[in-house]
Amino acid sequence: MDTHPELLQTMKRLESSKLSYIEILQEEVKKNQDKHQESRKSEDESENGAGATSGTKSRGQVATFNVLYSIPKPLTISFSLGGIPITMDMAGNLRKILFGSTFHIFNYEWKKSHFKFREPFSDLSYALEAERGGSSAIQMAVQANIIRYLLFTGNNGTESVCLQYLYEISPKKQEEALAAALSDILWSAGKSQSGSVCLVSTDSYFTPSTEYKVDNFTERVQLFKFSEKETMQKFIYEHIQCFKEEGSHGVILFLYSLIFSRTIDRLREDLDSTTPHLLRSSLGNFVCRQALLNLMLTGRASPNVFNGNILFDDQGSPLPVPLHGVLIRSDVGYLHWNRELLQHGNLPMVGSMLKTPKLPIWLCNINATYSVLFSTNCSLLSDWKMEHLFDLYLYSGQPAQNHTVILTIDTHSHHWEEGHGKGEGDLEKRFPSVEMTIRTKWEGAAIDWNGTVPFF
Repeated sequence: MDTHPELLQTMKRLESSKLSYIEILQEEVKKNQDKHQESRKSEDESENGAGATSGTKSRGQVATFNVLYSIPKPLTISFSLGGIPITMDMAGNLRKILFGSTFHIFNYEWKKSHFKFREPFSDLSYALEAERGGSSAIQMAVQANIIRYLLFTGNNGTESVCLQYLYEISPKKQEEALAAALSDILWSAGKSQSGSVCLVSTDSYFTPSTEYKVDNFTERVQLFKFSEKETMQKFIYEHIQCFKEEGSHGVILFLYSLIFSRTIDRLREDLDSTTPHLLRSSLGNFVCRQALLNLMLTGRASPNVFNGNILFDDQGSPLPVPLHGVLIRSDVGYLHWNRELLQHGNLPMVGSMLKTPKLPIWLCNINATYSVLFSTNCSLLSDWKMEHLFDLYLYSGQPAQNHTVILTIDTHSHHWEEGHGKGEGDLEKRFPSVEMTIRTKWEGAAIDWNGTVPFF
């Protein structure tokens, strides 16, 4: 209320309203805050380079820029908790391994991303809500590990769990599963010897130089290191609100934890000449490179999906630097289908290490959108007879999906091309991309959606 007309208008409202003067003032403050937040969001989304601004803001502008992203105090920790305060050098290396530059910062979509479950005791009580931006790949990789915990590693030795069990997950079990999934990924990144967890405190720990762009978040990070997985998992569970609550920046915190668990030096060794850093800019947002996906799946940031390392080029000449692929078979696998890449002949061929994991769970990259396929049958990939006729369950992470999709896969009786003549056009264009993704693993499989309208 900076102008005379606004003051008169408020006085008139006071005379004709039963609201107190304080209540009306509170309403006005809230309106101004809402306008300010919308303004800051618009500025952030207009930044070029998916988070790098074209100009330098003044000190006062920097202060207001971060109001929208301020972390609620209950989601911060005290300095006395005993973590290692982040240094300017650590923050700079973190930015470089993520973006390739210390001037890039995460945009609004990334900052608001956290690990939010669907309603407990529902058809999707096991499931996270995923964003549509670049953070969705991380959310769905964690989702795959949540399913791994609920179905196989955290079910007290039960060999098989039916799908109905996933519909009965309580809020407490949701938090336990999230803590287990996060710690499993971090521990694997630390070579099953150590892990690190990043949380945000109320204090900033260094004065940035002119070579570093402030985000009022990274400068407040504390690092907690663990040499026992169980201790780390307990710590994450005790601070699970720092990853799952709105305003927590939970996905970014987990990503920072992942990088420090792997260590900057190991990450530099993992990467090759094709991948200098873990994120890339796409359509105004930062998205995950394959190296980051592989880090979450296998514990190593190999930039490629083929098995092993490639030492020679197509002519048999030694490569200046080997191309790094996947060296181990992990619990969670990976499938990839992209219609546009296929049309240009650039669709990567996923190797058997990722295509055939230890457990029947796959993170699926389908036309650059992430989802999870899984089976409740732990013997599916170890007994070939099981693969004749079986069910797979599909979860896309998107709010529009309100139940788990059941797909029946028939690899033995019928071929998917039967009944389609050569004159009917390109088969890949007439079949859902989900089906084409599944056929990269089970070639020629017929797929029944069991009444669900096909999507993707």
